[in-house]
Amino acid sequence: MFRKAIHRMAPYVPGEQPRPGERLVKLNTNENPYPPSPRVLKAVARAVLGQALRRYPAPQADDFIAAAAHRYGFAPRMIMAGNGSDELLAMLFRATLGPGDRAAWPAPTYSLYETLAAVQEARVITPPWGPDFELPLEALVRARARLTIVCNPNSPSGTLTPRRTLARLARMLDGRLLAIDEAYVDFAEDNALSLVKRFPNVIVLRSLSKSYSLAGMRLGLCFAHSGIIEQLGKVKDSYNLSRVAIAAGAAALDDDAWMRRNVERVKGARGAATRRLIEMEFTVPQSSANFVLARMPGRDLGPVAAGLRKRGVLVRFFRAWPDALRISIGTPAEMAALFKALAPLAAALTAAPRNGRVRS
Repeated sequence: MFRKAIHRMAPYVPGEQPRPGERLVKLNTNENPYPPSPRVLKAVARAVLGQALRRYPAPQADDFIAAAAHRYGFAPRMIMAGNGSDELLAMLFRATLGPGDRAAWPAPTYSLYETLAAVQEARVITPPWGPDFELPLEALVRARARLTIVCNPNSPSGTLTPRRTLARLARMLDGRLLAIDEAYVDFAEDNALSLVKRFPNVIVLRSLSKSYSLAGMRLGLCFAHSGIIEQLGKVKDSYNLSRVAIAAGAAALDDDAWMRRNVERVKGARGAATRRLIEMEFTVPQSSANFVLARMPGRDLGPVAAGLRKRGVLVRFFRAWPDALRISIGTPAEMAALFKALAPLAAALTAAPRNGRVRS
């Protein structure tokens, strides 16, 4: 009943979501621990008044696009809105890749890319990151992929590739598409949005899930030259954003100061968490996102993740990268709960032989 590629592929696995009534410190899916702007709540309330919900929304999410054009200094024709940046990624894969076409990105990175490539039956080339997560420029260029993606800041490492390096890659790709996935970039000190205007082959994706505290609303933005936006529009669902989402997105972008205040709070907690983890003998790459990657090379951290779960704290553990935990930055109270639960588990692990296991 289904294509062979669908039968063969493994689905993307999201982070665990607590069941109704389950009280957990949720540090596994990189949500912002602080609420969205009050303007968003007012806009959502207005969006459901009267007979609004019985009518279709604007097909191009006009108000949201207009707010993004004003906020980022782009012409509306260079912006597309999506149901989260995940939908925009799906549109990009659908529009550019067919069976056997090559896609490339450095690994490890956001695992949804693998799923989207499998749906399209594309051939994936994944050169490893260099030391300290340096971008493998030459390997990505040699791949000669129709679509190259760089998650920046990268997930799960949180590391940032400098804009000048991305510009060099865009130039070396000789017209082939480079998509820069900036879901976490508001927590970083730099971004690559200006490259869209410099290079006709560059696409930048943004999300309002992280910095704008709207993970539950599903809002994303794609910035590219108008010709790319036009082609992506051919594979877009007719009404991909609801009236409520459009209103929420426009209001969020109009209150950038609220987002910035929350981002600074997260960045302060990120620095404190990094120092604490290093004291506990974890290796932590410098993060430019709203999470940190805690590693103990050569150790299996699966039992530590399980031990935290038993103590009411969720973090992200990847079977493909067993010596690492990705930890979202929460409120001060949530981080205190994390470290209270983690301290005895980390101490037991560091005291054990290298191939030993900690009891969860």
